[in-house]
Amino acid sequence: MFDLTGKVALITGSTRGIGKAIALEMAGMGARVTVSSRKEDACIAVAAEITAAGGEALPFACNIGRKPELQALVDATLARFGRIDVLVCNAAINPYFGPALGVSDEAFDKIMSTNVKSNFWLCNMVVPGMAEHGGGAVIIVSSVAGLTGNGKIGVYGISKAADMQLARNLAVEWGPRNVRINCLAPGVIRTDFARALWSDPILHAQLVRQYPLRRIGEPEDVAGAAVFLASAAGRFITGQTLVIDGGGGVSGPENSLD
Repeated sequence: MFDLTGKVALITGSTRGIGKAIALEMAGMGARVTVSSRKEDACIAVAAEITAAGGEALPFACNIGRKPELQALVDATLARFGRIDVLVCNAAINPYFGPALGVSDEAFDKIMSTNVKSNFWLCNMVVPGMAEHGGGAVIIVSSVAGLTGNGKIGVYGISKAADMQLARNLAVEWGPRNVRINCLAPGVIRTDFARALWSDPILHAQLVRQYPLRRIGEPEDVAGAAVFLASAAGRFITGQTLVIDGGGGVSGPENSLD
């Protein structure tokens, strides 16, 4: 039920961290993969890694904040593979750390445009073609920051909450055409993006105590969930947000048994 043989997956932000893990895992399950990020050399390196393991991958550099580049990414994938069955909207930014009162209009607009509008654009570019081919799956990588208030990454959280609503809306619109749209909401994952949250030993220890599984997540933990939602195993799931946080959202420091 988790086999992706014959499927084509386009994955943004897929040259490191969660996105790379998803690309490698989907390729390992048989999907042909388009690897994309802003840096061409990084795209080529990950595509070569997939090819060396016996898979098939197309490297294509793209800045998701630029609509013409997104369209070029979609067009290149269709030209190479003929269709797109799985879309993973993973690329995101967070250039601001602090309370909402201090964020500039420029930073706010950049966060919302990159993390929300680019996903909106990409879904509109890809989903109609999925429907024409009988269906498909879209996975938007959101965050637990979109589920609770936060005094330090609140603006980022607003963008991630908007992604969850985008998934719900599109699930309603495209469900009758057998296109499923879901979100993943990771907690703290060991990636460069979240390095500030886990590289400090004291902060890391505090985080681990709040997670019932007593560890932070690894990129592969999220990749497995992405394969699940992309495959036949997730065929009756749409409009949902799957939380991947080691149980952190149902616990807290006061519940620690250590």
